[in-house]
Amino acid sequence: MRRTWVESSEGRFCAAMAEPDSNTGSQFETALYLHGFPDQPETAAPLFRALTGRGYRVIAPFLRGYAPSPLEGPFALEQLVRDVLAILSALEQREPVCLLGHDWGAAITYALCASAPERVRSAVTMAVPHPLRFVRALATPRQLQKSWYMLFFQLPGAPELATSALDFALIDRLWRSWSPGFVLPERERRALHECLRQSRSAPLEYYRAMTRPPLAALRRLDGPMAARIATPTLHLQGAQDGCIDVASCLGSERHFAGPFETRVIEGAGHFLPQERPEQVAVMAHDWFTRHAQH
Repeated sequence: MRRTWVESSEGRFCAAMAEPDSNTGSQFETALYLHGFPDQPETAAPLFRALTGRGYRVIAPFLRGYAPSPLEGPFALEQLVRDVLAILSALEQREPVCLLGHDWGAAITYALCASAPERVRSAVTMAVPHPLRFVRALATPRQLQKSWYMLFFQLPGAPELATSALDFALIDRLWRSWSPGFVLPERERRALHECLRQSRSAPLEYYRAMTRPPLAALRRLDGPMAARIATPTLHLQGAQDGCIDVASCLGSERHFAGPFETRVIEGAGHFLPQERPEQVAVMAHDWFTRHAQH
Protein backbone atom coordinates (compact mmCIF):
# COMPACT_ATOMS: atom_id res chain seq x y z
CA MET A 1 0.00 0.00 0.00
CA ARG A 2 1.29 3.44 -0.86
CA ARG A 3 0.08 7.04 -0.67
CA THR A 4 -0.44 9.22 -3.68
CA TRP A 5 -1.58 12.79 -4.26
CA VAL A 6 -4.58 13.52 -6.47
CA GLU A 7 -4.87 17.01 -7.92
CA SER A 8 -8.60 17.39 -8.53
CA SER A 9 -11.02 20.19 -9.35
CA GLU A 10 -12.20 20.05 -5.71
CA GLY A 11 -8.78 20.17 -4.11
CA ARG A 12 -5.57 18.22 -3.54
CA PHE A 13 -6.46 14.90 -1.95
CA CYS A 14 -4.27 12.20 -0.50
CA ALA A 15 -5.21 8.59 -1.23
CA ALA A 16 -3.96 5.20 -0.15
CA MET A 17 -3.58 2.84 -3.10
CA ALA A 18 -2.99 -0.91 -3.31
CA GLU A 19 -2.33 -2.78 -6.54
CA PRO A 20 -3.70 -6.25 -7.35
CA ASP A 21 -1.48 -9.27 -6.87
CA SER A 22 0.34 -9.95 -10.12
CA ASN A 23 -0.70 -13.61 -10.25
CA THR A 24 -4.44 -13.12 -9.76
CA GLY A 25 -5.69 -11.27 -12.80
CA SER A 26 -8.42 -8.67 -12.36
CA GLN A 27 -12.01 -8.83 -13.47
CA PHE A 28 -12.78 -5.44 -12.00
CA GLU A 29 -10.10 -2.85 -12.40
CA THR A 30 -10.88 -0.59 -9.47
CA ALA A 31 -12.42 -0.89 -6.01
CA LEU A 32 -12.97 2.50 -4.38
CA TYR A 33 -13.07 2.48 -0.57
CA LEU A 34 -14.57 5.37 1.44
CA HIS A 35 -13.80 5.47 5.16
CA GLY A 36 -15.86 6.78 8.05
CA PHE A 37 -15.52 8.35 11.53
CA PRO A 38 -13.42 8.19 13.63
CA ASP A 39 -11.20 6.52 11.11
CA GLN A 40 -8.87 6.92 8.16
CA PRO A 41 -8.35 4.66 5.13
CA GLU A 42 -5.11 3.00 6.16
CA THR A 43 -6.64 1.22 9.16
CA ALA A 44 -8.47 -0.91 6.56
CA ALA A 45 -5.20 -2.27 5.13
CA PRO A 46 -6.21 -5.89 5.98
CA LEU A 47 -9.30 -5.48 3.81
CA PHE A 48 -7.22 -3.96 1.02
CA ARG A 49 -4.89 -6.96 1.10
CA ALA A 50 -7.85 -9.31 0.89
CA LEU A 51 -9.22 -7.36 -2.10
CA THR A 52 -5.92 -7.09 -3.98
CA GLY A 53 -5.50 -10.83 -3.49
CA ARG A 54 -8.70 -11.20 -5.49
CA GLY A 55 -7.48 -8.99 -8.30
CA TYR A 56 -8.73 -5.55 -7.32
CA ARG A 57 -6.85 -2.28 -7.50
CA VAL A 58 -7.89 -0.36 -4.38
CA ILE A 59 -8.15 3.43 -4.15
CA ALA A 60 -8.95 4.81 -0.69
CA PRO A 61 -8.92 8.61 -0.38
CA PHE A 62 -8.57 10.48 2.86
CA LEU A 63 -11.93 12.22 2.71
CA ARG A 64 -12.38 15.96 3.05
CA GLY A 65 -11.71 16.96 6.63
CA TYR A 66 -9.11 14.24 7.22
CA ALA A 67 -5.45 15.24 7.00
CA PRO A 68 -3.57 15.34 4.73
CA SER A 69 -6.59 15.95 2.44
CA PRO A 70 -8.30 19.40 2.48
CA LEU A 71 -9.62 20.42 5.90
CA GLU A 72 -11.92 23.23 4.84
CA GLY A 73 -15.65 22.74 4.14
CA PRO A 74 -18.38 22.58 3.14
CA PHE A 75 -19.04 19.10 4.52
CA ALA A 76 -22.56 18.41 3.25
CA LEU A 77 -23.07 15.12 1.38
CA GLU A 78 -23.35 16.96 -1.91
CA GLN A 79 -19.80 18.29 -1.54
CA LEU A 80 -18.44 14.92 -0.43
CA VAL A 81 -19.95 13.33 -3.54
CA ARG A 82 -18.39 16.04 -5.71
CA ASP A 83 -15.05 15.29 -4.07
CA VAL A 84 -15.25 11.59 -4.93
CA LEU A 85 -16.30 12.26 -8.52
CA ALA A 86 -13.48 14.78 -8.90
CA ILE A 87 -10.96 12.25 -7.56
CA LEU A 88 -12.15 9.63 -10.04
CA SER A 89 -11.92 12.13 -12.90
CA ALA A 90 -8.43 13.24 -11.85
CA LEU A 91 -7.32 9.61 -11.80
CA GLU A 92 -8.83 9.19 -15.29
CA GLN A 93 -11.04 6.42 -13.95
CA ARG A 94 -13.53 6.18 -16.82
CA GLU A 95 -15.00 2.75 -16.10
CA PRO A 96 -17.59 2.37 -13.32
CA VAL A 97 -16.00 1.38 -10.02
CA CYS A 98 -16.83 -1.24 -7.43
CA LEU A 99 -17.63 0.93 -4.43
CA LEU A 100 -17.20 0.09 -0.75
CA GLY A 101 -18.24 2.55 1.94
CA HIS A 102 -18.02 2.27 5.72
CA ASP A 103 -19.84 4.52 8.21
CA TRP A 104 -19.80 8.04 6.67
CA GLY A 105 -18.31 6.40 3.60
CA ALA A 106 -21.54 4.38 3.40
CA ALA A 107 -23.62 7.57 3.49
CA ILE A 108 -21.50 9.01 0.67
CA THR A 109 -21.90 5.75 -1.25
CA TYR A 110 -25.69 5.98 -1.15
CA ALA A 111 -25.61 9.61 -2.25
CA LEU A 112 -23.15 8.85 -5.06
CA CYS A 113 -25.22 5.93 -6.33
CA ALA A 114 -28.34 8.12 -6.27
CA SER A 115 -26.81 11.11 -8.06
CA ALA A 116 -24.23 9.53 -10.41
CA PRO A 117 -25.19 5.87 -10.91
CA GLU A 118 -23.20 5.66 -14.13
CA ARG A 119 -19.97 5.89 -12.09
CA VAL A 120 -20.69 2.84 -9.92
CA ARG A 121 -20.87 -0.76 -11.11
CA SER A 122 -22.14 -2.09 -7.79
CA ALA A 123 -21.75 -1.16 -4.14
CA VAL A 124 -21.14 -2.59 -0.68
CA THR A 125 -22.02 -0.48 2.34
CA MET A 126 -21.05 -1.24 5.92
CA ALA A 127 -22.44 -0.23 9.32
CA VAL A 128 -24.74 2.65 8.26
CA PRO A 129 -28.08 2.06 6.50
CA HIS A 130 -29.62 4.36 3.90
CA PRO A 131 -29.71 7.91 5.36
CA LEU A 132 -33.49 8.22 5.13
CA ARG A 133 -33.90 4.95 6.99
CA PHE A 134 -31.39 6.06 9.61
CA VAL A 135 -33.22 9.36 10.16
CA ARG A 136 -36.35 7.36 10.94
CA ALA A 137 -34.39 5.07 13.25
CA LEU A 138 -33.19 8.09 15.25
CA ALA A 139 -36.75 8.45 16.50
CA THR A 140 -36.40 5.16 18.42
CA PRO A 141 -35.06 5.34 22.00
CA ARG A 142 -32.52 2.55 21.38
CA GLN A 143 -30.87 4.21 18.37
CA LEU A 144 -31.10 7.68 19.88
CA GLN A 145 -29.21 6.39 22.92
CA LYS A 146 -26.50 4.94 20.71
CA SER A 147 -26.27 8.19 18.74
CA TRP A 148 -25.59 10.40 21.78
CA TYR A 149 -22.31 11.54 20.27
CA MET A 150 -24.12 13.09 17.28
CA LEU A 151 -26.00 15.39 19.62
CA PHE A 152 -22.85 16.14 21.61
CA PHE A 153 -20.97 17.10 18.44
CA GLN A 154 -23.52 19.85 17.77
CA LEU A 155 -22.18 21.85 20.72
CA PRO A 156 -19.60 24.57 20.05
CA GLY A 157 -16.08 24.05 21.36
CA ALA A 158 -16.60 21.26 23.89
CA PRO A 159 -16.47 18.34 21.40
CA GLU A 160 -13.13 19.53 20.00
CA LEU A 161 -11.64 19.52 23.49
CA ALA A 162 -13.23 16.23 24.49
CA THR A 163 -12.19 14.23 21.44
CA SER A 164 -8.52 15.16 21.68
CA ALA A 165 -8.19 15.13 25.49
CA LEU A 166 -6.05 12.50 27.25
CA ASP A 167 -4.49 11.29 24.00
CA PHE A 168 -7.83 10.84 22.22
CA ALA A 169 -9.31 8.74 25.02
CA LEU A 170 -12.85 9.43 23.75
CA ILE A 171 -11.93 8.17 20.28
CA ASP A 172 -10.49 4.99 21.79
CA ARG A 173 -13.66 4.62 23.85
CA LEU A 174 -15.81 4.84 20.71
CA TRP A 175 -13.79 2.11 19.03
CA ARG A 176 -14.14 -0.14 22.09
CA SER A 177 -17.87 0.42 22.55
CA TRP A 178 -18.73 0.27 18.85
CA SER A 179 -16.73 -2.94 18.25
CA PRO A 180 -16.74 -4.83 21.56
CA GLY A 181 -13.81 -7.20 21.88
CA PHE A 182 -11.86 -5.76 18.96
CA VAL A 183 -8.58 -3.93 19.57
CA LEU A 184 -7.05 -1.80 16.83
CA PRO A 185 -3.32 -2.64 16.60
CA GLU A 186 -1.16 -0.05 18.33
CA ARG A 187 0.60 1.12 15.17
CA GLU A 188 -2.69 1.77 13.41
CA ARG A 189 -4.15 3.37 16.54
CA ARG A 190 -1.24 5.83 16.74
CA ALA A 191 -1.51 6.64 13.04
CA LEU A 192 -5.23 7.30 13.48
CA HIS A 193 -4.56 9.59 16.45
CA GLU A 194 -2.04 11.55 14.38
CA CYS A 195 -4.49 11.89 11.50
CA LEU A 196 -7.17 13.22 13.87
CA ARG A 197 -4.67 15.52 15.58
CA GLN A 198 -3.78 17.11 12.25
CA SER A 199 -7.41 17.19 11.16
CA ARG A 200 -8.41 19.26 14.19
CA SER A 201 -12.18 19.88 14.30
CA ALA A 202 -12.92 19.08 10.65
CA PRO A 203 -14.25 15.50 11.14
CA LEU A 204 -16.84 16.84 13.60
CA GLU A 205 -18.18 19.18 10.92
CA TYR A 206 -19.74 16.22 9.11
CA TYR A 207 -22.23 15.93 11.96
CA ARG A 208 -22.88 19.65 12.12
CA ALA A 209 -23.53 19.75 8.38
CA MET A 210 -26.33 17.22 8.95
CA THR A 211 -28.41 19.85 10.73
CA ARG A 212 -27.11 23.24 9.58
CA PRO A 213 -28.58 25.34 8.25
CA PRO A 214 -31.87 23.67 9.28
CA LEU A 215 -33.91 24.48 6.17
CA ALA A 216 -31.14 23.31 3.83
CA ALA A 217 -30.77 20.14 5.89
CA LEU A 218 -34.47 19.38 5.49
CA ARG A 219 -34.32 20.05 1.75
CA ARG A 220 -31.54 17.49 1.39
CA LEU A 221 -33.96 14.79 2.51
CA ASP A 222 -36.15 15.62 -0.49
CA GLY A 223 -33.20 15.89 -2.89
CA PRO A 224 -31.34 13.12 -4.70
CA MET A 225 -31.51 10.85 -1.64
CA ALA A 226 -35.28 10.59 -2.06
CA ALA A 227 -34.81 8.76 -5.38
CA ARG A 228 -34.71 4.98 -5.19
CA ILE A 229 -31.22 3.64 -5.91
CA ALA A 230 -30.83 1.40 -8.96
CA THR A 231 -27.21 0.43 -8.26
CA PRO A 232 -26.93 -3.15 -6.93
CA THR A 233 -26.16 -2.64 -3.25
CA LEU A 234 -25.17 -5.06 -0.50
CA HIS A 235 -25.35 -3.79 3.07
CA LEU A 236 -23.29 -5.46 5.82
CA GLN A 237 -24.14 -4.91 9.48
CA GLY A 238 -22.34 -6.24 12.55
CA ALA A 239 -24.71 -7.94 14.98
CA GLN A 240 -22.78 -6.44 17.92
CA ASP A 241 -22.51 -2.92 16.49
CA GLY A 242 -22.49 -0.52 19.42
CA CYS A 243 -23.10 2.51 17.19
CA ILE A 244 -25.88 1.46 14.81
CA ASP A 245 -28.64 -0.84 16.01
CA VAL A 246 -29.35 -3.75 13.67
CA ALA A 247 -33.05 -2.84 13.79
CA SER A 248 -32.15 0.49 12.15
CA CYS A 249 -31.62 -1.41 8.89
CA LEU A 250 -35.16 -2.81 8.76
CA GLY A 251 -37.12 -1.42 5.82
CA SER A 252 -34.05 -0.26 3.92
CA GLU A 253 -35.17 -2.11 0.79
CA ARG A 254 -37.84 0.51 0.10
CA HIS A 255 -35.08 2.93 -0.90
CA PHE A 256 -33.74 0.69 -3.67
CA ALA A 257 -35.05 0.00 -7.17
CA GLY A 258 -32.17 -2.34 -8.04
CA PRO A 259 -30.87 -5.48 -6.34
CA PHE A 260 -30.45 -4.96 -2.60
CA GLU A 261 -29.59 -7.23 0.32
CA THR A 262 -28.76 -6.76 4.00
CA ARG A 263 -26.54 -9.34 5.69
CA VAL A 264 -25.90 -9.38 9.43
CA ILE A 265 -22.45 -10.60 10.47
CA GLU A 266 -22.72 -12.42 13.78
CA GLY A 267 -20.17 -11.65 16.47
CA ALA A 268 -18.92 -8.52 14.71
CA GLY A 269 -19.25 -4.88 15.64
CA HIS A 270 -19.09 -1.56 13.83
CA PHE A 271 -15.61 -1.61 12.29
CA LEU A 272 -16.13 -4.49 9.86
CA PRO A 273 -13.20 -3.67 7.51
CA GLN A 274 -10.80 -4.08 10.43
CA GLU A 275 -12.60 -6.87 12.33
CA ARG A 276 -13.61 -9.14 9.45
CA PRO A 277 -11.49 -8.15 6.42
CA GLU A 278 -11.47 -11.57 4.78
CA GLN A 279 -15.20 -12.12 5.28
CA VAL A 280 -16.02 -8.67 3.93
CA ALA A 281 -13.75 -9.23 0.91
CA VAL A 282 -15.40 -12.60 0.14
CA MET A 283 -18.90 -11.11 0.36
CA ALA A 284 -17.91 -8.04 -1.66
CA HIS A 285 -16.21 -10.06 -4.37
CA ASP A 286 -19.22 -12.35 -4.65
CA TRP A 287 -21.55 -9.36 -4.91
CA PHE A 288 -19.39 -7.56 -7.47
CA THR A 289 -19.12 -10.74 -9.55
CA ARG A 290 -22.86 -11.39 -9.48
CA HIS A 291 -23.61 -7.81 -10.49
CA ALA A 292 -20.88 -7.13 -13.03
CA GLN A 293 -23.43 -5.29 -15.19
CA HIS A 294 -26.49 -3.32 -14.21
